[in-house]
Amino acid sequence: MATYAYRCADCGPFEVRRPIGTAEPAEPCAGCGEPAPRLFTPPLLGRTPAAMARALGAQEAAAHEPQVVREVPPARRPPGPAPDPRRAGLPRP
Repeated sequence: MATYAYRCADCGPFEVRRPIGTAEPAEPCAGCGEPAPRLFTPPLLGRTPAAMARALGAQEAAAHEPQVVREVPPARRPPGPAPDPRRAGLPRP
């Protein structure tokens, strides 16, 4: 089933669910019964991954209200080598 969008001149936009390819050029409005022309909208082809959506939202928010940094963040130490039992007995530098 596909969702088709229509816009009534008096009542505003509404959606109708029909099988794919069976949309009419005009659909009667549920509120007033007048024929409403179909709106053509882009299809939903894919979704933005959650991490990217958060990053884009933070970027958009920072464009208007940048975050204020009050102190220098602590330095990060690079992670050490993965524990390997063969290296357990070797001297450390």
